[in-house]
Amino acid sequence: MIITRKWLEEFIDISKISTEDICTTLNAIGLEVDSLEKIRIAPKVVVGKVLEKQKHPDADKLNICQVDIGSETVQIVCGAKNVDAGQYVPVATVGCKLSDDFKIKKAKLRGVESNGMICSSTELGLAKLNNGILELDDSIGKLEIGKELNEYPLINDDIIEIELTANRGDCLSINGVARELSAFYNLPIIKKEKILDNNELGIGQFLEVECQSNVSSSLIFKAIDFNDFKLPVLYKIRVGIIDKFEENDISDAISYSTHCHGVILNAYANKDADKLNDLSVIHVKKDKDGFDNVYGKDLLSTVCIEHKKLEDSSDCTYIVEASYINPEKLSKKVFETKRKTGEIYYRTSRGSEPNIKEGIDSFTTFISKFGAKIYNGAEAFVEDIQPKYLDINTDKINAIIGQEIPKAEIENILTSLGFEAKEGLNNVFSIQIPLHRHDIKNMHDVTEEIVRIVGIDNIKAKPLAIEEVNRFNQTAIDLIKKNKIRRKAIENGFYETLTYVFSNRENLQQYGFKVVKEELDILNPIVNELNTLRTTMLLNLVEACSNNFKQGVRKASFYEIGKIINENREESTKVAFIYSGAKEQESFTNAGKPENIDFFDFAKRVLNSIGKFDLIPMENIENKFIHPYQNAQIIIDGKVAGYICKLHPSVANEFDLPDTFISEIDFDTINDELIKVHSTSKFQISRKDLSIIAPKNMPFSKIKNAIKSINDNNIKQFNLIDIYSDDKLEDKESLTIRFILQNDEKTLEEDDITATMNKILDKLDSELNIKLR
Repeated sequence: MIITRKWLEEFIDISKISTEDICTTLNAIGLEVDSLEKIRIAPKVVVGKVLEKQKHPDADKLNICQVDIGSETVQIVCGAKNVDAGQYVPVATVGCKLSDDFKIKKAKLRGVESNGMICSSTELGLAKLNNGILELDDSIGKLEIGKELNEYPLINDDIIEIELTANRGDCLSINGVARELSAFYNLPIIKKEKILDNNELGIGQFLEVECQSNVSSSLIFKAIDFNDFKLPVLYKIRVGIIDKFEENDISDAISYSTHCHGVILNAYANKDADKLNDLSVIHVKKDKDGFDNVYGKDLLSTVCIEHKKLEDSSDCTYIVEASYINPEKLSKKVFETKRKTGEIYYRTSRGSEPNIKEGIDSFTTFISKFGAKIYNGAEAFVEDIQPKYLDINTDKINAIIGQEIPKAEIENILTSLGFEAKEGLNNVFSIQIPLHRHDIKNMHDVTEEIVRIVGIDNIKAKPLAIEEVNRFNQTAIDLIKKNKIRRKAIENGFYETLTYVFSNRENLQQYGFKVVKEELDILNPIVNELNTLRTTMLLNLVEACSNNFKQGVRKASFYEIGKIINENREESTKVAFIYSGAKEQESFTNAGKPENIDFFDFAKRVLNSIGKFDLIPMENIENKFIHPYQNAQIIIDGKVAGYICKLHPSVANEFDLPDTFISEIDFDTINDELIKVHSTSKFQISRKDLSIIAPKNMPFSKIKNAIKSINDNNIKQFNLIDIYSDDKLEDKESLTIRFILQNDEKTLEEDDITATMNKILDKLDSELNIKLR
């Protein structure tokens, strides 16, 4: 985006602000200045008037001109085709240094003396406007013959090029940049009076526009007579600066106004319109890809996508169009259809100025000053764009910025940027986003606007505050525990499986499992085979094992961690294990005939997977999966956590399974405590076996608890290693318990060992009436 200081001064009074300060400000508010060029015309270039032009006697392409430069009339030989008597022209007088290696001297051209040079725009350091000399007019200031051109501020300008990000389409105009500076410097935008030179005719007598109802664009059409229109040189120079100069006054006026106000303008010659008797007709309708097109006799343009070059026409009545379309919708459709676009798409896709009425009024006011006549009225098809609203909290904005900005200052900044702010309760503002700010979507975007105007350099730097927060919650704890169980289960030969949370209601009832109450059950099951929520994972795991054995495998072992639902549709997390068939793979060591897994081997694998637990016989068998003689409840920290058992033989036969063992445990009861390490004793271990007589119906857990209650530090470990019974013992049996004894501070003497063993016997005798065999 290119702006000039003098062009900017037509919108905002920056007379007391230096160009360097403006560049610093633009950088501070997020409009990065890419370059600054100061155009200064060389000294001794003066305003001259061509009094007389004659052909050179010895050169067809040269003219001998008599030029009034104020102090005198000089003879200058000029080769430009467009030089003519009566013109005001820039004259580089003798002694003028146009560049380091170009100094004007008296000379003879084909024998004719020449005292100076009539200059083109490029020779003065201005943009190229034509292939001839520069013709001056009063648009640069009142022309005074002999006055140096470096005294005319309007053409000795400062050119600033700004690098805009794609979201700042609102700044693709002089007006848009002036809005930003107005907000920063708290200066008002200069309001311009709209004065039109109207034609006697109304637009309805000349033009009719037929527009389909599904057109997405907002459009305004004006009819304009350009017969007497001439664009002054100042505006040609400015159009040349923005690389749009076409040597067509109408096209250049449109380029100037579009760059000035940001509203997309286009023009069509009357001769290209469809004719209905004496009435010109143009049609606006969508093409097959959904783009809005303007048609006359042929396709004239694709709105906001591609504008055709305007050709000179002998018919000087034109139709001028102002247009707007939502940039997000436009960009999306272009991307989807891979549509080829023209130069105008750069502006429209980033967001042109939506106030097209203001744009067309500014354009017609501008061209009216220079001879154009405007037909009364307009053909308008303007979509009512609903403004967007956003609630912002000043406390949250200050938290994002990291600095306290007073509420009044926030309101002033937003108002100066065109937002309409309405104060609410609890430091909340309801703001209306300006229609030209397509990029404002949320509170963070609004915060960025405030920071831009406050100035990033005015935000005080603060050290980064790092606060260590304990983010460990139950979800994280459960995940860690699940991962540990997974690793341990895999180490012990189980494979993880995931089964549906659904099951078959009839099968659950057949095997004695509880089912979800009918009023709480699934209304629309996926399939009839999965018509209820599972109340156990074991049925799914048994079916999985059965499917594997049907494929010819010799063993199957799975575990699953998942949810089950009770009869009241309450969720809980369970860990389930199943092992069916051989305990190991066929190998040389087992002669290719591995034994099937047994209860104790399965229980050991489960224990290694979830951690320590105790087993006690089941008092009530709750379902038909449980073997009546090989079952146990799993006890963790004195509470029933689940059960472990052999699958009932009849059920195993129904599923064509060999010896199969199952277990289901409440996940929440499994411990995941940190294991505390301690140093081991360096002294010798002693092993002692103790054989006792106990009732057959007494659970070993009672004996174990009695021994533990002694709290003797010398007892490191004890295990039941043998059970013996015969007729002589009647209803009792002999149990042999092996003790591992060790002291942390010394080697145990015989007396120490005897004392510990006596403590054990005394405790068993006094508490359980158990004696030594």
